[in-house]
Amino acid sequence: MKISARNVLEGSVGSVVDGAVNSEVHVTLPTGETVVASITRGSVDRLGLVPGAPVVAIVKAPLVMLLAPDTGYRFSARNQLPGTVSAVEEGAVNAVVTVALNGGGSLTSVVTSSAVAELGLRAGSPVIALFKASSAMLAVAS
Repeated sequence: MKISARNVLEGSVGSVVDGAVNSEVHVTLPTGETVVASITRGSVDRLGLVPGAPVVAIVKAPLVMLLAPDTGYRFSARNQLPGTVSAVEEGAVNAVVTVALNGGGSLTSVVTSSAVAELGLRAGSPVIALFKASSAMLAVAS
């Protein structure tokens, strides 16, 4: 599979929580961390998502927000993965920030260059990568 999204996280379905319209699919990554995706019940059925099934979670880099770990705020975003900045590629307006997740693997975020400066992001900076469950798409091999 070739895809333009930078964040492609392979894992397996840990559980599915059905709602009236949408379902929450909990994807267990090989590192033991969990990514939650909110998708329609029809998509759960069409993709054959049952516990243990292999699945790929896809998150576009601009949808991954970065948070300094000591803000004192709590966030509603279901996916909050702690890590350390491993690289910052700065541009005139935006920057590409790669986060090495504490459990292993990595996520890429695209944030403004001013956010990089405000948060003091550089290699070695601790961060939390956040994204909403509705920002995660799921895919399975056909």
